[in-house]
Amino acid sequence: MKIGILGYGNLGRGVEYAVKENSDCELAAVFTRRNPASVKINTPNVPVVNLSEVANWQDKIDVMILCGGSATDLPEQTPKFAEMFNVIDSFDTHAKIPEHFAKVDAAATNSNHVAIISVGWDPGLFSLARAYGNAILPNGKDYTFWGKGVSQGHSDAVRRIKGVKNAKQYTIPIDAALNAVRSGKNPELTTRQKHLRECFVVLEDGADAAEIERQIKTMPNYFADYDTTVNFISEDEFLKNHSGLAHGGFVIRSGNTGENFAHNHIIEFNLKLDSNPEFTSNVLIAYARAAFRLYNEKIFGCKTVLDIPPAYLSAKTGAELRAQLL
Repeated sequence: MKIGILGYGNLGRGVEYAVKENSDCELAAVFTRRNPASVKINTPNVPVVNLSEVANWQDKIDVMILCGGSATDLPEQTPKFAEMFNVIDSFDTHAKIPEHFAKVDAAATNSNHVAIISVGWDPGLFSLARAYGNAILPNGKDYTFWGKGVSQGHSDAVRRIKGVKNAKQYTIPIDAALNAVRSGKNPELTTRQKHLRECFVVLEDGADAAEIERQIKTMPNYFADYDTTVNFISEDEFLKNHSGLAHGGFVIRSGNTGENFAHNHIIEFNLKLDSNPEFTSNVLIAYARAAFRLYNEKIFGCKTVLDIPPAYLSAKTGAELRAQLL
């Protein structure tokens, strides 16, 4: 399976490593909007190509993995490149997934390609956990907790504040809420009751720390609805202790069965990730395999993780899966 990578940031680099870890994959090319000469990749003898030349590669790539951002890149790129390639993206703006799906489905269907969108861990693997939980325990409630880990979008929001030189924001589940859910109490939880937010901020010289803390804690859609702690630290401490991109979380379905719903059951799926982009990259490769198989079966159009049979994700044959994993 010949893989193309479009965009070479944290996620693109992660996909490159993931290709090496999967023996049925080969990296064909990396595409960038930058000057290709300025992009140094880790795989020998693989070309780095300017995005303007991507159409010339339509017969050389089985699946193109789109590694841009959900805010501006993927809404334009995924439908555009689904006209040329089988594509995978990690579009993660939950509220806009139906709109994104419709545009990508039209492009992929009309061009006889396969596109799988919103691939990763949330949306992605967490979506599957929620789907299984709802199907198995129809009388119950879903709970999703994120962290402890770095929220890249919230970190970017803090870095945009005037006077902030660098910043990381951690999302932290509140233990009392987690314990209440795991005990089967099925609590009603507010946003503030589920998560804390903790910021580590490096200031520009002369910046007003009190004013920056006020702006962070009152920022709508990011911090205003949470209990937020702001820590001002040196650049050295930041580089030493806050350079990673760890993340993770929990999906829990708590439901009742039996006469008068007397028996409670808990389904829990959790992840603890040293590197969010590297883990996400491995999920992307698994779904690239599925896209390639669907393409060979001439099952075109847009799909999500909810539409893909689990066996299509594995490099193992059906016989191997039944013998080893079933």
